[in-house]
Amino acid sequence: MRLVHWAVGLAILGAGASLLAQAGPTAGIAARSIRATTQDRASLRTWDATIDGMLRQGQLVIRKSRPDTQIEGRTHERYDQYFEGVRVVGGDVARQFSEGVTESIFGALHTVSGISTRPRLSAPEARKAFETLSGRPLLPDREIELVILPRDEAGYALAYRTHVWRDGRWMHTFLDAHSGAIVLEYSDRKTQAAAVGTGTGVLGDTKKVSASSISGGFVADDALRPPTLVTYDMQGNFVRADAYLDGVYQPATSDIANDTDNVWTDGANVDAHAQLGWTYDYYFKRFGRRGLDDNDTPIFAITHPVRRSDINTLPPSAFDYIVNAFWCDGCGPAGRGVMVFGEGLPPGFVLVETGQYVDYLAGALDIVAHELTHGLTAYSSRLVYRNESGALDEAFADIVGTSVEFFYQSAGSGSRQADYLMGEDVFRPGGIRSMSNPGTFGDPDHYSRRFTGEEDEGGVHINAGIPNQAFYLAIEGGVNRTSGLRVTGVGAANRDQIEKVFYRAFAFMLTSTATFSTARATTIQAARDLYGAGSPAERAIVEAWTAVGVQ
Repeated sequence: MRLVHWAVGLAILGAGASLLAQAGPTAGIAARSIRATTQDRASLRTWDATIDGMLRQGQLVIRKSRPDTQIEGRTHERYDQYFEGVRVVGGDVARQFSEGVTESIFGALHTVSGISTRPRLSAPEARKAFETLSGRPLLPDREIELVILPRDEAGYALAYRTHVWRDGRWMHTFLDAHSGAIVLEYSDRKTQAAAVGTGTGVLGDTKKVSASSISGGFVADDALRPPTLVTYDMQGNFVRADAYLDGVYQPATSDIANDTDNVWTDGANVDAHAQLGWTYDYYFKRFGRRGLDDNDTPIFAITHPVRRSDINTLPPSAFDYIVNAFWCDGCGPAGRGVMVFGEGLPPGFVLVETGQYVDYLAGALDIVAHELTHGLTAYSSRLVYRNESGALDEAFADIVGTSVEFFYQSAGSGSRQADYLMGEDVFRPGGIRSMSNPGTFGDPDHYSRRFTGEEDEGGVHINAGIPNQAFYLAIEGGVNRTSGLRVTGVGAANRDQIEKVFYRAFAFMLTSTATFSTARATTIQAARDLYGAGSPAERAIVEAWTAVGVQ
């Protein structure tokens, strides 16, 4: 998380601090840092002076300075840490300025000690060692860099680093600067490689599938995006799916959704895996966010938790595995959370209350993005899943789900077209919620009509209609049916402004027990931060919340 105003997040890391984070198939360099969210100007001034002093002494060296692409007048600088003239891997700082005044500092610094920066191997000798690993000469311009590498509990190592093509992989390799032994190398699994296949989705469309090759076929293990992103196929084994979510069953490679020729035909597996990747891409392209925790934590999902044909024999506890999709926070052996995609109904079955047929839940892009966004909230505002805070959780998931649709699909009312209905591609006909007219499904569009009972955890899905309507009106404009108040939205061409406002408020400003009133205040503040006081975005946000009765 990165707060903008007077936020300090700088950690001094000792030799025992781990910088080498193992994340599934790859190992990455990721500093552990502390981020303070209080507006503590005294701490900011202290760190500001520390950074300036380290710059003067050469302990920090500026790497990049660039203007903020979202807020005018802001500048961001990045610095790398050096010890006796040698760069410290993972020691870096980002500092934000507003018209020359420091606004925030984030990063990690190391207290390096007990290490000599004089290598026994020369740079030419290190190049030869890398060439031996590669089995071919390195290009003359390939940089060989001497660095200080943090090594978990083993302190620090003086190492040479470069990239070598080895065993069919582009490996980032670190060699001990004294012995020439490999200290660390990472890219992806040595037994797998990225393989982009094609597949047919639930609705008959063709998608690319980012897979990994294994002996005898391909598995739904995304080797192209930064985080581990794996889709498991439970093949209808309800007991195993339950055990996996409970953390008592550790899935094997054989549990990963697979295909023999990389031309995928299981629509649920195709859509689940592809659209999880699309949602990750949306977070990054729209907000610059790297996954659920903004640090590329692994993403796991399961498909086919039950068999459609078993609908008459499954216990009542399996019902959600049929007609629902959900984010199970903290589930799975690693406790990192799991996406679960329901199986849908067999042909000829419909929901008694609505008369709707339910297809594989993975087939709806907005549902995939909705559920994954619950994971994002779990890593950020941690909204309590009851009453108004729970309704905000559901609304933000709807907001992102709808936004992802408009990001990838053309606007319209047909299959695989972007609209303000939720789940309409698989809950047929009609979907399950409407942002433009919540009353279509009996949900309130105004605070005076909010549900105050105990059902639905205090109305988390029902009352989501109120902030959903505010989001819709802030973009499209129009009249709230209950209050009769008219809103001048920013227009569909500027929908990204309202998306960024809600993201900034929900991911950075809301706290766990936030109310609708808090959501109003934080989205107004976010609009001012991004677009200025009195901007069309701020006016649209103010008018929209007022129209739905939230003050």
